[in-house]
Amino acid sequence: MWSPCISCNTIIPFIPQGKLITKTNEYAYASFEELNALITHVEGTVYCVNHDSNSQTPPVDVESLKDQLTHRHIIEQIQHGTFESHLQPIISLASMETFGYEALLRSEASISPGELFRAANRFGLHSKLDQRARAEAIKATFEAVAPHQKTFINFLPSTIYNPDYCLQHTFDIIDRYDLTPDRFIFEVVETEKVHDVDHLQHVFSTYKKRGMQVALDDVGAGFSTIDMLKRLEPDYVKIDRSYISFCDEDAEKRAFLKEVRALTHSMGIMLLAEGVERLEEVTVCREIGFDLAQGYLFGKPAPASTLTNQSIPLRS
Repeated sequence: MWSPCISCNTIIPFIPQGKLITKTNEYAYASFEELNALITHVEGTVYCVNHDSNSQTPPVDVESLKDQLTHRHIIEQIQHGTFESHLQPIISLASMETFGYEALLRSEASISPGELFRAANRFGLHSKLDQRARAEAIKATFEAVAPHQKTFINFLPSTIYNPDYCLQHTFDIIDRYDLTPDRFIFEVVETEKVHDVDHLQHVFSTYKKRGMQVALDDVGAGFSTIDMLKRLEPDYVKIDRSYISFCDEDAEKRAFLKEVRALTHSMGIMLLAEGVERLEEVTVCREIGFDLAQGYLFGKPAPASTLTNQSIPLRS
C-alpha cells in the first residue's frame, strides 16, 4: 500500500511561550519577540518546548529557526489560515457565453498567491498548500458554478508523489460535494517547470481515468509546444498571454497562434487564449479558430459568493 510522502505530512509548529533548548543550555521565553532575541545569541541545533504540555518542535539548526520565525505568519496561514477560491470567467468564443471559470486561490490574510507558493516551496509545505487550493476550488464549484459549466483547477506536478494515492484527497472532496468529475479540468500551473514528463503523464492519466479532463497552461512560454502536446495529449491548451497581447498588431504572434491552432485542431484539443484585454484580440482569436478565452475584458477573478448560488445539500 502507498503511504503519504513526507511533504504531505509536513508541519512546522510554533511555541509562543516555553523554553529554547540548545546543546548546553535552556532559555525561558514568554513571547516570539523574546525567542527571536534569544536565537541571535546561540548556535547549532535547537528546539523549543512548551511549558504546559511538554510538547516540542523538531530539532533544527538556528538559521532554519530564524527563517521560520521570520516567515511565521505566512507559514501559519498555509497550515491553519482561511482560504477561498476566486473565480475568473472563461468564455466560449463561438457563443460568447460563459463556458466555465478558473479557480484562483486567495488568502484571508491578503497574502499574494505568489508569496504563498514561494514560501510553501521554501519550507516544504507545497503539497499541503496545493491540496488546500484544490479543496477550495471544488468547494467554490459546489457553491457557485452551474452544472453545465467547467472549473479549471491548477495543480503542481511536483506535489504529487504517487498520483493514485495523493490525488485521492481531491477525488474524495468531489464525491463529498456530490459533483461529477467531468465538471473539472486540471491544469499544470504556469509557475511549474516540468522536469519529469513521464511523471506528468502518469498524473494526467490518473485524472483521466476518473473522468476528469486535463490542460496545459503557459504553452508558448513555459513548455516546449510540439513535444508536450504530442506526449501529454491534453484536452485543453492555454496560450500564454504574451502571445495574445496586441496580437492584432504583431504578425509574428499571429503566425505562432495559427501554427498552434493547426496542431491542436489536428489532435482534437480545445484552445484557450489567456490575458485577453482588448476587443481586437478577441477578433484575431476568433478568426484563427480559438475555442475559448479569458482575461480582464470578460471579468476579473471574484469571490464565489458574488456568483449565482447553486448549492445543494452535502452527501453524508
